[in-house]
This record gives sequence, C-alpha cells and structure tokens, in this order.
Amino acid sequence: MVFNRKKKVVPFRTAGELDAMAAAGAIVGRALVAVRAAANPGVSTLELDEIAEQVIRDAGAVPSFKGYHGFPGSICASVNDRVVHGIPTSSEILTEGDLVSIDCGAILEGWHGDSAWTFGVGTIIEADQLLSEATKMSMEAGIAAMLPGNRLTDISHAIEMGTRAAEKEHGRSYGIVDGYGGHAIGREMHMDPFLANEGAPGKGPKLVVGSVLAIEPMLTLGTTQTKVLDDDWTVVTLDGSRAAHWEHSVAVTEDGPRILTVRPE
Repeated sequence: MVFNRKKKVVPFRTAGELDAMAAAGAIVGRALVAVRAAANPGVSTLELDEIAEQVIRDAGAVPSFKGYHGFPGSICASVNDRVVHGIPTSSEILTEGDLVSIDCGAILEGWHGDSAWTFGVGTIIEADQLLSEATKMSMEAGIAAMLPGNRLTDISHAIEMGTRAAEKEHGRSYGIVDGYGGHAIGREMHMDPFLANEGAPGKGPKLVVGSVLAIEPMLTLGTTQTKVLDDDWTVVTLDGSRAAHWEHSVAVTEDGPRILTVRPE
C-alpha cells in the first residue's frame, strides 16, 4: 500500500457537512431495510434492485452505484460465494438458505452515503450465520477505532483484531478477503485513502475530527483469494466458499464515532 505523503490527514468535513452526509446515509439505511424485508424465496435480485432504487428516488436522492463506471444496478447483490459487486438480474432467484450481501449507495445534494450488510433468506445454516456475525463484529471493531489522533492503519488493525476475536469466539477461522477494503467518502463515493481490512497499526494519515471512512470488512468461510467473473464486476471466492460483507460510513467526532448510515429499526 502506498500513501500520498502530501495527505497527512484523512479527509474531513464540517459538522454541517456531516449532517448532510447523514441525511444521504439515512436514505441508504431505509433502502437496505426495504430490500431485506423483500428478500424472500422466489424473489429475483433485480426486484430487490428496483425496490432500493424506488426508496432512494422517492427520497429525492440518486442511486450512486447506477452508471458508476458502467455498473447497471442501484445495488450490488452478492449471493453465497459472491463477495462484492454482484449485478442484480431477473434470472437470479433467491432460495431458502441463501446468504445475501447487499451494498447500496445514494447521493443527496452532492453528498454520498454507502453501506452494506449480509443476511439470510429464510433459515440459514449456523456457519453462515456466524460468518455474517463475525463480519459485523470486525466492522464494529473498526468503527470503535475511529478516534481523533489514530492513524489509518489503526482502523485496519482493529478490523483484523475483530476478526481474530470472532474466530476465537466461534472456534473456527475466517478468510479476510485480499485486496478489497474501505475508503474515504464525501462528495465522491470512493476517495483516497484506501482502508485495508488487516495490517500493522500506526501508519498512514491521521484521523481528525470530521474525518470520514467507509469501513467494510469482507470475510469468507475459506479462502482469502477471489476472482472476477466474465461480467467484469462480480467478485467470487476462489474456492466457492461463502462470503459476507458489512459496511457503514463513519465519522470521527469529539464525542466518539458517528455512524452516518443509520438504519431504521
């Protein structure tokens, strides 16, 4: 990983700008909740995409994924061995026991929200449930490290330690997907610096009040290695093992980490 030495701090926003980002993030949260409620056996991933887009546009926002470098969907729908960037289609029909990762973004008044979560369709096996929980634990560990004065890789290290804690609790190992991670976010969806999901602490630009990062660990039940399918988007595990993906956009504040992509209960 190479850091731009000219950028000594992670990009930061004013309090008002964070509120604007939180407004965009709340729309993303509502879209994700609506998608999960609709994700039943027999439903296509394209139908889920249409639901998310409707929620976003009804709120006066724009789906940030749609058209991004040519991506055709408003969500990334990644089922089972798909890690990220799954394209929603009418031919992909959800079935009982599927493990689904939904990534969603919205732009409101020029500010981006970006969030993801993994859930099961109907009843899922325990290993898949624990995988999703482990990924969420890793994300939450990263969020907890979003403190003024910390460095970028302090977040990476915290995410990795969250994964190791989950491994100890669950009595099994998880693969931390190689080469993918989080990012700064603001008036663009993907901004520097890149945030790895593992690594030694104490390196990279500092976090200051107002710094914002999208924290997004991706874990598997097996390999750390992936490949991209012929659609040039969908990332799958090399060994066919199942994957999970959790993400929140998070700001550093004087009062502790602030999640900007809150989901309604």
